[in-house]
Amino acid sequence: MFLQNLRAKMSARLSGEREAGFTLIELLVVMLILGILAAIAIPAFFNQREKASDAQAKSMARTAETAMETYSTEHGGKYTEVEPEKLNGIEETITFEAGETPYLSTAEATGATNGGYVLVVTSPKTENTFEIAREEGSGVATFDCETPNNGGCPEGGDWSK
Repeated sequence: MFLQNLRAKMSARLSGEREAGFTLIELLVVMLILGILAAIAIPAFFNQREKASDAQAKSMARTAETAMETYSTEHGGKYTEVEPEKLNGIEETITFEAGETPYLSTAEATGATNGGYVLVVTSPKTENTFEIAREEGSGVATFDCETPNNGGCPEGGDWSK
């Protein structure tokens, strides 16, 4: 019924006939529909921004991982005395100072002979941290984030997939 009235009024307007306009009820219904659509779309939009920021942090963590392996190659297979500033010297896109964009907050050697490492990238918009840890000896890498089901941190906290 509503759509038929709307079509009739629109065709009357397009044909140049004089029409009094839409009724208050019709305008309220349209506003209600727009309000419902906005209530659905706006939260989804903000969640996508968080995921994008976290995706940038994950990308930086992977870049730092590559820079860390380059550092190891240049230092006899060890990660001794590594720090974020040194990885920035290898790959200048790695930022290590807190700001509006993700940054490498931790880069350090682990294990008895400094044959492993831990990298942590922080996403300031969501405050999520994304960690890559490589074990000494086995070389097994783990990919963890602190806040599962928040932004780009999946359920279970393993972001390697």
